[in-house]
Amino acid sequence: MVFRIRKKRVLTPVTVLFEVEAPLVCRHAQPGQFVIVRLGEKSERIPLTIMEARDGVLSIVIQAVGKSTRELIGLGEGDALADVVGPLGQPCPLRDSGTVAVVGGGFGVAPIIPIARALHDRGVHVIAINGARTAELLILEDELRAVSDRYLVSTNDGSKGVQGMVTDVLRQLIDQGEHLDEVIAIGPMVMMRAVAEVTRPHGIRTLVSLDPIMVDGTGMCGVCRVSVGGETRFACVDGPIFDAHQVDFDLAVRRGHMYDSEQKVALEHYEKCRCHGGGEA
Repeated sequence: MVFRIRKKRVLTPVTVLFEVEAPLVCRHAQPGQFVIVRLGEKSERIPLTIMEARDGVLSIVIQAVGKSTRELIGLGEGDALADVVGPLGQPCPLRDSGTVAVVGGGFGVAPIIPIARALHDRGVHVIAINGARTAELLILEDELRAVSDRYLVSTNDGSKGVQGMVTDVLRQLIDQGEHLDEVIAIGPMVMMRAVAEVTRPHGIRTLVSLDPIMVDGTGMCGVCRVSVGGETRFACVDGPIFDAHQVDFDLAVRRGHMYDSEQKVALEHYEKCRCHGGGEA
């Protein structure tokens, strides 16, 4: 099967949205699930949360962080991926009523959109919070606004919306007496941990989507293990959605930085090869 890129949309200098032909994946995909993609037969396996799956076309958002993701965002329309495996993981549990605040931090806005859409379609009152460092780095605003009853923005520098973090907006909502039945947050690990600490004193059910280091996506390798409620869980098969108040974020953050030095070396080698016109890094 050919997983051809139908459309490429540049969201920021380091973030792109691909629409990829993947009819079998789309047939079963649900909000909260993910896929694992490979650029080539010898390439790294990259887990990516599904933003949309419609009419056989899969929408995924990729942010360039290391060597492999930089290679991926360099692809163009008409290029193809070697593999798109999925859908993987458990779907996000969805309420049928009440009010839910969905919180997307930076790149995390993409996977929050299908969850917000599904909740909105069920009649749930959705309050969306979209946050980034600056206005230029806010992504998918129109898409998130379209599936929300109320749309709020925060930027660290105050260039758009509330100046501060997404947690500042969430805390303000709670302090103003907004009744929230649930909060769903997706973004950097430190952001999700901060959201959990805002909601914990109020007893508001809070879900997060964990993205630990992952290899096979089937639970066999054990690399994606996290501690939830004092028990070892595997994000690829038990998650990626977990109760934020039960997650050991300190452990998750430490494990997420295990291979920073190796990633730095690989990226430097890749950039050096590009600068010198070399082949595959």
